[in-house]
Amino acid sequence: MIKTEPFEKYASQYEDWFEKNPFVYQSELRAIKEMLSGKGKGLEIGVGSGRFALPLNIRTGIEPAEKMRRIAQKRGIQVIGSQAEALPFHDSQFDFALMVTTICFLDDIDLAFKEVFRVTKSGGQFVIGFINKTSAIGKHYLKHKNESVFYKTAIFYSVKDVVFQLEKSGFKNFNFAQTIFKPLKEITTIEPIKKGYSEGSFVVIRGIKHP
Repeated sequence: MIKTEPFEKYASQYEDWFEKNPFVYQSELRAIKEMLSGKGKGLEIGVGSGRFALPLNIRTGIEPAEKMRRIAQKRGIQVIGSQAEALPFHDSQFDFALMVTTICFLDDIDLAFKEVFRVTKSGGQFVIGFINKTSAIGKHYLKHKNESVFYKTAIFYSVKDVVFQLEKSGFKNFNFAQTIFKPLKEITTIEPIKKGYSEGSFVVIRGIKHP
C-alpha cells in the first residue's frame, strides 16, 4: 500500500468527493454495514480520512499517507502509519478487518491478505468494499484511469479475482452485497442494496477465518 502520493497531494480533493457525492457515499456505507455483522474489535486497513471507520465505530486503522492520517486522527481514529503488507499487530488480535477501495492501491495483494488473515481471530471476518472491474463504473474507471489523479497507478480487480485471493489466504464462507446501479452523476437518493455481485458497481465481500 505504497501508492500514497495522490493522497498526500490531493487530500482536500479526496474529502470533497464525499461532499459532492453524498448518496453514493451513504449507499456504500450501508452496504458495508449490512455485511459487518460481527461485533468486537475492528481494524480498517487503508483508513484514509476515517470516512468509513467513524460511522462504523472502528477506532483503529492503518494508513501510509500522512495527510490522510491527520484527518482521521482529528475524527478520533487511532491511526498507525504502516502498510497492509506489514501490519504492526500481533496474531489473532481483531474480530474483524475492513478494506474500502483499498485493494486497488495495494503493492502486494497476496501478502496483504495473508497479513489480514494473520491478525484476525479465528471465526473473524474480513470485509472488502471495492469497485468491480467488470461493472459499468469499473469499465469507465479503467478507460479513463490516466485522467484521474487517484487512479493512474491503481489496479482494478473483478469479484472472481478478489475471491481467488481470499481463498488463497485461507478465508472461506463468502457472502456478497452490491449497490451503485447507476452512473454516479445520476444518483440523487440512496441506492438499494442487493445480494450477489452481478449488477452493482460497488461490491462488498465478507469472508470468514475458520480454525
